[in-house]
Amino acid sequence: RNLKQLKAEAKEKERVVQKIRDELTTCQLRIKTLEKQLEYADLEIEKEKEAGNVAALFRLQATHRRLCTELEDEKDFEVKIVLTLKENMLEMWQTEIEQGKYEILHKQLTKDEEELEMRYQEQAEVRIWKEKIAALQAEENQLSRKQKEEEAQKEYEERHKKMLEDAKKNHEKAVYFLRKSMARIHEKNAKEEVKTQEHMGRRIQAVLSLKKSITANREKLQALQAWNKAMASEAKQQETKMREAILAEGGNVAKEICLHKRMLQREKEQQAFREQQKSRKIEIVSKILQEAASIHKWKNGQCCTKASKRGGKSKDSLLWRKKTWQHIEQTGKQPAGAVSQVSKGEFSEKIPHDVLCESDEDEKERNKTLVEPEFPGLWSQECDLHKIPKEEMDTKQLSTRVMKKEEKMEEFQTGIFHEGTVSCHGRKGRTFHSKPSCVHFKDFDVGKIYKKKIVLINASYTVNYCRLVGVSQWLKDFISIQFDSPGKISAGMSCEVGVTFKPAVNENLEGEVMFMAQTGSFSVPLKCTAKTCILALDKVLIDFGTHVVGETISRTINLTNSGALGTRFQ
Repeated sequence: RNLKQLKAEAKEKERVVQKIRDELTTCQLRIKTLEKQLEYADLEIEKEKEAGNVAALFRLQATHRRLCTELEDEKDFEVKIVLTLKENMLEMWQTEIEQGKYEILHKQLTKDEEELEMRYQEQAEVRIWKEKIAALQAEENQLSRKQKEEEAQKEYEERHKKMLEDAKKNHEKAVYFLRKSMARIHEKNAKEEVKTQEHMGRRIQAVLSLKKSITANREKLQALQAWNKAMASEAKQQETKMREAILAEGGNVAKEICLHKRMLQREKEQQAFREQQKSRKIEIVSKILQEAASIHKWKNGQCCTKASKRGGKSKDSLLWRKKTWQHIEQTGKQPAGAVSQVSKGEFSEKIPHDVLCESDEDEKERNKTLVEPEFPGLWSQECDLHKIPKEEMDTKQLSTRVMKKEEKMEEFQTGIFHEGTVSCHGRKGRTFHSKPSCVHFKDFDVGKIYKKKIVLINASYTVNYCRLVGVSQWLKDFISIQFDSPGKISAGMSCEVGVTFKPAVNENLEGEVMFMAQTGSFSVPLKCTAKTCILALDKVLIDFGTHVVGETISRTINLTNSGALGTRFQ
C-alpha cells in the first residue's frame, strides 16, 4: 500500500510539474504576444501623432496603457509560476528518493502482481467461455423471435391487403354517387348560366340604351360644364377682388371670406328649400286630385236615389278645392320669409316634414275613403263603407286636411308649435339611442377611407323627428356625415346615419356627432385612434430556483405586441 501510495504521489507530482511547465510556457507566450502588441501600438501612436488624429491617438494610448498593465500582471504571474515549479520539483525529487529506499520490496511486489495477473487471465478465460455459451443461447432466442415477427408481419400484410380492397370498393361507390351529384350540379349550373346570360343580355340592352341617352345629352353636359367653369372662374375673381378690398381696408381676410362662404352656403340651402317646397306643393296637389278622383269614382257607384245629395257635396268639394289653390298661391308668395325664419330658428331640417307631410290623423282620414286598407294589420277594425253615414263620406274630409295643413303652415311661419306637437319635451332621458353607443375608428392609416354606420332608435313613446346638426369643429376636415332625414319616426323605429372618416394626420381625435330631436339635442361620441405598439411581458419575475454550482439553467420569457403598429425592441 505504501509503495502504491508513493508511486501515485510521484505520478501526481510529475503531472503537476508538467502542468506548471505548460502554464509557464503559455505565460511566456502571452508575454511575447503582449510585447509585440506594445511595439505595434507604439508604431501606431507615432503614426497617429504625425497624422494629427486626436481621437485615434487617445484610443491607442488607452490600449497601450491596458497592454502595459496586462504585461506587468503576466510577468508577476510568471514569477509565481517559477516559484511554484521549483517547489513542486523539490517535492517530486524527495518522493523519488523515498521510492529508491523501497526498491527491493517493489520488485517483490511486481512479481506478486504478475502472478495475480495470471490468475486473473485464467478467470477471464473461464468467464469468456461462459459468455460464449450465453451468446449462443441468445442467438437461438433471437432466431425464434425473428420467426415470430415474420409470421406477425405476414398476418399484418394480409389484413392490410383486405383493407385496401374494401377501401377500393368503397371508393368506387363514392365515385359513382359523386358523378351523379356532379351531373345534377352541372345541370343546375347550366340553368343558372342560361338565366345569367339572359340577365346579362337585359343589362347590356339597358347599358346600350343608357349609352344612347348619354350621347344625346353630351352637348347639354358640355354646355353645363362650360357654364360651371365660367361660374367657378367668376367666383375666384370675386374672391380675389374681395380679398384685395379687405386687405385695403385692413380687415381680417380669413374671417370675411369664411363669412362670405357661409352666406353663399345659406343661399344654396334656401334655394334648395324653395325647390323642395315647390315639390311638396306639387305632391299636395296630386294627392288632392287623386282623392277627388277616388271620391268621384265611389260616388258613381252609388245608387241613383242619392244623386241629388251628391250634387250638393260636389259643390262643396269644388269650393274647398278653390280654397286650397288660393292657399297654395298665397304660401308660394312667401318662401323667402319662411326660409329666413327657419335659418334663425332651430327647425331648419324639420320644415319639410312638420309642415308639408301629412300627420297620422290625416293618413287615417284619407284611408277611410278606401274600400280596403293599403297596409292590412294596422287597423283593429275594418272600414265598412255601407255603415258610414253619408255626412262623413263627402268632401269635408278634404277640407279638414287642408285646414290642418294651414294650421301647420301658420305654426311654422310664426315659430310657435302647439303643445301636442312637442309633447315629449317634458320626458326625462334620451329619446334616441344609438348603436353603437360610440363610433370608434381604430388603427387607421393616413390616406385611407373608413366608413361606419350608426343606427338611431326612437326610444320615446311618441312619433319623433331627428335632424343632423353637425360634428365637432375640429373634426370637420376629417369626418363627413351621410344622413337623409327620414321625417317622422315612430316609437321603436330607427334610421341609419353613415359616417366617413378620411384621416389626414396620424393623431388621436375625439369629438361627437350632434343631432337635434323634437325633445332636445343629443350626440353620439366619436373617437379616432391611430396605430400604436403595446408591448407586454408574460412574467414579472424570472425565478431560476435552486441549482448546483456549474449547472446551466435557462428560462424563456415572451414579449407580446398586442397593438397594430410594429416596433423594434432592445
